[in-house]
Amino acid sequence: MFRSFVSALVLAVAMAAPAAAADLTPIKRVEPQYPPEAARSGTTGFVEVEFEVDPTGKVSSVSVVKANPSRTFESAAVRAVKQWTFAPGGGKGKVRLNFSL
Repeated sequence: MFRSFVSALVLAVAMAAPAAAADLTPIKRVEPQYPPEAARSGTTGFVEVEFEVDPTGKVSSVSVVKANPSRTFESAAVRAVKQWTFAPGGGKGKVRLNFSL
């Protein structure tokens, strides 16, 4: 089985009030699973997503902003970010997930 690494770069932690910016560091972060087809073919890339965090700290919505290559890593990225949790308070954020072998 392939051993893969996924890294993330936080582009804009919060787009809400300045006080919420410090609170949008994940307290639980799930890394995306590398799609087997992409691993077999040696494909690398990235996905940028925007997300909303509800007042309880759970991710309430995730949307893909940009992906390269398209239709390769989006599902894995969205599935992972939906599992992240944050300190209570809510807000909006954006993150870039890099997929590399």
